[in-house]
Amino acid sequence: MRSDAGLPPLGPGAQAVRLSFWFVAALVVLAACAWAGSNIRRIPPDSRAVVLRFGSFVRTQDAGLLIAWPRPFESTLLVPGSARVLAQRIQSLERDPRARSADMNVPEAPLPAQEQAAAGTVIGPQDMPPGPPPAPDDVAGPGIAPPAARLPDALAGSGYVLTGDKGVLQLRATLYYRVVDPYAYVLQQDQLAAALERIVSASAVDVVAQRDLDAILVARPELMSADQQVAVKRERLRGDLAQEIQRHLRQLDAQHAGLGVEVARVDVEVAFPAPAVSAFNSVLTSLQVAERSMAEARTSAEKTRQDAQQDADRIVQNAQANAVERVATAQAKTMTIQQLEVPLRTNSDPGLLARVYRERVRSVLSKAASVTTVEPHDTSNLILPGNAR
Repeated sequence: MRSDAGLPPLGPGAQAVRLSFWFVAALVVLAACAWAGSNIRRIPPDSRAVVLRFGSFVRTQDAGLLIAWPRPFESTLLVPGSARVLAQRIQSLERDPRARSADMNVPEAPLPAQEQAAAGTVIGPQDMPPGPPPAPDDVAGPGIAPPAARLPDALAGSGYVLTGDKGVLQLRATLYYRVVDPYAYVLQQDQLAAALERIVSASAVDVVAQRDLDAILVARPELMSADQQVAVKRERLRGDLAQEIQRHLRQLDAQHAGLGVEVARVDVEVAFPAPAVSAFNSVLTSLQVAERSMAEARTSAEKTRQDAQQDADRIVQNAQANAVERVATAQAKTMTIQQLEVPLRTNSDPGLLARVYRERVRSVLSKAASVTTVEPHDTSNLILPGNAR
C-alpha cells in the first residue's frame, strides 16, 4: 500500500474542489440539524400546541418547550390557551349599511289632512301642485319611501328582531369565548366565525322572542316601580343568551361536530329602531302628561274631599252643640215637674199642687188687663159685655 506521504501534492484546482466539498458537507450537516430541530419550539404562556403526525392527532402541548418530529413526520399548530378570551363581533345582527343609508334618506312624512285641519290649515284644490295628478303607484304612505327607493324585504328587515309582544328591536352583540378543545378548534377554524355568527343570531332570536319589550329594555319607565320582576328579567337577558348559545354548542358536540369553544360572556346592546324612537318618545310624553293630569285631578279631588269633610264636621259639631243646648233647656224647664213627681206618687204632701198653683197663677194672671173670678159653686148668672149687633 502507498501512504499519502508518497502522493504528489495537490494542485490549486484540486484544493479548491476539496474545500468546496467540505463547505457543502458542512452546509448539509447544518441544514440537517436545522431540519431535525424545526419542531423544537417554545409555546407562549397564553397558547397551546396541537401535534399532528401525518395529519392525525397525536397530542396537545401546554405552554413550555415543545419537542416533536420534524416535518413532514409531525406538524404543530398554535391555538389560544384555555385562559385566553377571544372576541367576535356578530355582524349578522347589525343593520345592513344599504338599509341604514336608505333610512337616512327617507323624507319626513307630511301631516294627515285631519291633523292639518285641526292645526288650522285648509287644504283645497288650489293648494295642490300644478301639473297632472299623481298616479296611484307614485303615492306612498306616511313615512314610506317611493317605490323606486323601496328595499327588498330581506334587506329592509335586516338588523331587526321581533319580541314576544310583536315589538321590534335592534341588537348589537359581541361574543367572548375560550378554546376548550384544541383539536376540534383546529378542525373547525376556517368555519368557526361563520358558525358562531349563525349560532348567536339564532340564539338571540329565540331569547328575544320569549320576552316582551319591557323585559328587554326600559320602554315604559313607570313599570320599574310597579313590577320588580321586569327589572330582573332585563338583567338576566345576557345570561339567558349565553346559556342558549352554549346549548347550541353542546348540541354540535353531541353530533361530533363541535367547535371546540365555550362561551365566556356575551355583551348585548339593545336599541329602538331609528324610525320608532320619535314615536316612543311621543308615547312616553303622552303618558307623562296623562300621569300629571291624573295627579292634578287626584290632588283637586282630595282637596274637595277635605273641604267637604271639614264642612261635614262643622255641621255635625253645630248640630251636636244645638242638641246639647236644647236638651239642657228642656231639662231646666221640666225640672219643677220632675221635682213634683215623687211627692205626688207617694202622696206625702196633699196640698202641694194647690200651693204650686197659687204660686204660678199669680204670675200668669198679672199679665192680664183685667181678671173676673167666678165661684165654681155659685149658681148665679154671669153676664159678660159683648159687641152690639
